[in-house]
Amino acid sequence: MKSLFVALAFVGILASLASALFFMMRRGDGEDGQDGNDPRRARGMFWSLALRVGLSVLLFLCILLAWKMGWVQPTGLPIKP
Repeated sequence: MKSLFVALAFVGILASLASALFFMMRRGDGEDGQDGNDPRRARGMFWSLALRVGLSVLLFLCILLAWKMGWVQPTGLPIKP
């Protein structure tokens, strides 16, 4: 269940990043004569990136909470002399 949650969170983060890339690469419709300054494009990219940051923070907080509750244990790297 934990792995599924983390995997879904990563898929959501990557999807919102791809959505921001889509909005960034999309050309403006050119109605106002300025292809680079489409406010709908900028708003879509802003919300996509804001969602990505929010999902990343939420994932981090959930992992931190799971560690504090004892649901996950850090394994670390084995030290070999």
